Amino acid sequence: MRLRPRRQDTLVTTAVGALSATIGVLVGGIVTHRAQDRQWLRDKQLLADQELISHYAKFTMVISRAHADRQGWDYDWSEWSAALTRASLVAPAAVAAEIDNFGRAIGAFLDQVARDPVRDPARDPLSQEEFAQASRAPAQAQVQLVNAIRRSLSKDQKALPFWTGGSLAGSPDGTR
Repeated sequence: MRLRPRRQDTLVTTAVGALSATIGVLVGGIVTHRAQDRQWLRDKQLLADQELISHYAKFTMVISRAHADRQGWDYDWSEWSAALTRASLVAPAAVAAEIDNFGRAIGAFLDQVARDPVRDPARDPLSQEEFAQASRAPAQAQVQLVNAIRRSLSKDQKALPFWTGGSLAGSPDGTR
């Protein structure tokens, strides 16, 4: 049995339409899934970065207060280490590199203000000026990290010229 040209045209048109719709649904699903994955990762990155900066602000204040009040102090360093790891796991490569730089700057800071047994804040506290000086390198590393995070979240984000919470180093321009 031969199909008439009109019927063939209708069948071809219907088949092409169904195939196009199926391809559209598949492509749309893939694109949507990728967009959701990117959004999930960005959300996780932002939470991890916020936690990391929060730990920095917290332990900087704890150590500063200990030196100012000439008293001992304690901090859960396992949480700091875990925060560094969590942030690095979800960070883009450029941000992960800045997290590493920040962690190294914090290590050097701790060597100056917290780890040296001679610098026990109860017996031999740092002056505010000494503490501010020791805080400068981590504060600068924090600015670089924050700006890398901002760039990774949006190309439209402008770089911050100042450091944010946690830094007791004074402002880069010397105004505070």
